[in-house]
Amino acid sequence: MSRHLQIDVFFDFICPWCLIGKRQLEHAQVQFRSRHPDVNMSTVWHGVQLLPQLPAEGEPFADFYRQRLGSADAVSLRQAQVQQAAAAVGLNIDLGSIETMPNTADAHRLFERVGAVGNVAQREMLLERLFAAYFSRRENLGCGETLLAIARSCGVDSEVLLDCLKGDATPFAGSAAASSGVPSFQFDRRMTVVGAQPAQALLGAMNQALKDSARERHPA
Repeated sequence: MSRHLQIDVFFDFICPWCLIGKRQLEHAQVQFRSRHPDVNMSTVWHGVQLLPQLPAEGEPFADFYRQRLGSADAVSLRQAQVQQAAAAVGLNIDLGSIETMPNTADAHRLFERVGAVGNVAQREMLLERLFAAYFSRRENLGCGETLLAIARSCGVDSEVLLDCLKGDATPFAGSAAASSGVPSFQFDRRMTVVGAQPAQALLGAMNQALKDSARERHPA
């Protein structure tokens, strides 16, 4: 009889640690599959809007981080930390090239809608494409036209998405399960790992969740 492992991930598109954590999870999943080929894994991504107070047009990225961290030196240090962690998982994140800190409410609503009407391949492609739009392509995730173009590039009919793009900074009602921070990884709703932890830490949590589930099904 095959077993199942559900992975719930809580994230925001503007958090570089969420993209880094996504890569760490992918590495962990490859290792997990090689060790447990009989286990079916499903991964569900839950949007969390980190900055619902941002205006619909967003704010200048550089100004936002200077105000948040207090100085240009602090911003440079933080960006260097992110780039080093990103490079370790094969990502090239150039925070210095990002122009706008966007309001991500509509991006989350778009992704949620595609999760309801699209197929698995479209959802996975859209998730990756939205991350790339922000961290690699200098695209504004607060722009409705940009979001629709991204969705169309993933094979999604934009007609079914129009009504979920409000364009007025109405906050996204995401999950409260990530109150401890993002990224947050929950395995079978048993084990939770917060932060862009190494793949081995995620793999350990996955293995432990599988063991706990087996003990519940077949108590000693």
